[in-house]
Amino acid sequence: MHPSTPRVLILGIGNLLWADEGFGIRCAEALAASYELPESVTVMDGGTQGLYLLPYVTEATHLLVFDAIDYGLPPGTMKLVRDDEVPRFMGAKKMSLHQTGFQEVIASAALVEGLPAEMVLIGVQPAELEDFGGSLREPVRACLPRVLEAAVTVLREWGVDVRPRDGGAERLNAAPLSIHDYEAGRPSEAEACRIGDARFMPGGAG
Repeated sequence: MHPSTPRVLILGIGNLLWADEGFGIRCAEALAASYELPESVTVMDGGTQGLYLLPYVTEATHLLVFDAIDYGLPPGTMKLVRDDEVPRFMGAKKMSLHQTGFQEVIASAALVEGLPAEMVLIGVQPAELEDFGGSLREPVRACLPRVLEAAVTVLREWGVDVRPRDGGAERLNAAPLSIHDYEAGRPSEAEACRIGDARFMPGGAG
């Protein structure tokens, strides 16, 4: 790899099982499926791993994060922040433990002087979180194309060769977790408990 080639880490963070909390992961999934990226770019489902992500962050020169952020704005509102603003917005209003965990990752990377030179957070205001086993709500799902367009613009600003895929899609997660199969496997709204999903309950359906 040429010394000037940016080492880019693209992280989708959140929890797929909590409706719009899975937004960040769905963005990373869609980006990997829709675009060809060079070997210098890593796309990861960061889930709720917290400090386990530290080695990946400190190895990167550029960091792009997708996440659902409670900005107190209308559902589906997208907000892009850069560099020093990223830690502040990750903790704007914590919705779950993963945001505390990722704040710690950023702080720890700074402490060991391993913070990426450039950072971008693309966040979207969630519509619904209290739906265990649910998927993205319509206002959040509808903004996915706009979020991917913004991400591609950022990557190209960083000198990354981003090209639309011509052919088979890259799969970020195992098939049952992909958004299509995940949603297809859920019972109808009339049958499913809106505070849970039998697939993830003790003794529930497999």
